[in-house]
Amino acid sequence: MRFAVIADIHGNSDALEAVLSDIDALGISTVVNLGDHLSGPLDARRTIELLMERTYPSIRGNHDRWLIEQDPSEMGASDRAAYEQLAKHHLDWLKALPSSLTLFDEVLLCHGTPASDVSYWLERVEADGRVRSATIDEIEAEASGIDAKLLLCGHTHLPRYVRLRDGRLVLNPGSVGCPGYDDDTPVYHQMQTGSPNASYAIAEKPGGNWLVTFRSVPYDNRRMVEMAKQKGRNEWADALATGWIGS
Repeated sequence: MRFAVIADIHGNSDALEAVLSDIDALGISTVVNLGDHLSGPLDARRTIELLMERTYPSIRGNHDRWLIEQDPSEMGASDRAAYEQLAKHHLDWLKALPSSLTLFDEVLLCHGTPASDVSYWLERVEADGRVRSATIDEIEAEASGIDAKLLLCGHTHLPRYVRLRDGRLVLNPGSVGCPGYDDDTPVYHQMQTGSPNASYAIAEKPGGNWLVTFRSVPYDNRRMVEMAKQKGRNEWADALATGWIGS
């Protein structure tokens, strides 16, 4: 069993195309998608059309949910920028996606944690905005009662995996299209990878244990950077160009 894991494309169609080309070059035919496909000041329409052409097992992220649940007047700037590019059939595709999914009898797909699409699984944000790695107790608490052996999540955009004490793995493949962002919830904080590359992961089970490989794919990001600048989103432009916020 061998498949690619993608997440958090955020409308970056150029990064998505680079990742798909890399996956094809490796001869991988199965891809699973952990959500947050479109939100951002980039190319949401091209992104969703690329995804709709394929039949990847996919779930909704929190921004995908907000695109179909919120009135446009209530949306944040990134969601509104994506929403304005979408037609009804695009929104219908998002509405049909589940919030979580179990595949291959032992692989769970969720966006944030199994219980919440807005919670971080492998990281925590302190009251002063400092981001730290979650403790093993905190991580295992979110996995309680889940039989899956490989637990896939996204949301933080940081590529990482953790082995639980019972042998299960929690894997975040990183973000295809948004290598850094800031957020006000629960307090202001920044998540940044320090690389402009598109990230994804490969999971395979050649024997009895899961083997994980992270891929960091360079691509020509100039069109996406310019799109962000034209929308007045300089923090997006910085993150896309460098992997840092306010660099």
